[in-house]
Amino acid sequence: MSTTVYMVRHGDSPKEGNERTRGLTEKGYEDARRVTELLRDKKIDVVVSSPYLRSILTVEQVALHTGKEVMVMEDLRERVFSSSGNRLDDKELGPLLEKSFADFTFYFENGESNAACQKRAVLVLKELLRTYQDKNMVIGTHGAVMTLMMNYFNSSFDIEFLYSTTKPDIYRLEFNNENLVSVERVWDKALTNFT
Repeated sequence: MSTTVYMVRHGDSPKEGNERTRGLTEKGYEDARRVTELLRDKKIDVVVSSPYLRSILTVEQVALHTGKEVMVMEDLRERVFSSSGNRLDDKELGPLLEKSFADFTFYFENGESNAACQKRAVLVLKELLRTYQDKNMVIGTHGAVMTLMMNYFNSSFDIEFLYSTTKPDIYRLEFNNENLVSVERVWDKALTNFT
């Protein structure tokens, strides 16, 4: 038997504002409806999310469709890049990501390293895999933390993979116990189904 995890990277969100409370743009809400439509027939047993509003809103309708609430888990939050609590400008974020993936222990003062982020998020993922073994789950997530969780199981999920992802994006991961056995991108198929 295997456990299926749908990693759902959040939809488009405003460029300004607090990391925790930024919601979705109009396009983000439209894409969240597509996410729900795509996962509607997947017999989802549990929906889990980062505590950040944009992630919750992206998977909220999936949970409602299954008659469940979104289970929010603090340690699935996005990597903490700085102490400001606000989104970093792309000009700042790009070089920071490059350094972080070259050296997993690198971080800005009051920020978090890739190694620390990966450790906390993978602990949650492993707990979920044990608790919901042989079930289907959705995890509402973010680009960096999703990449780091996947990287833990297969190092080919690196910065180039992160740069290739979209907002939103969906990856179907199959696990045998805690062993990742396959990964399939689902969102690209969604685009052809809804255009």
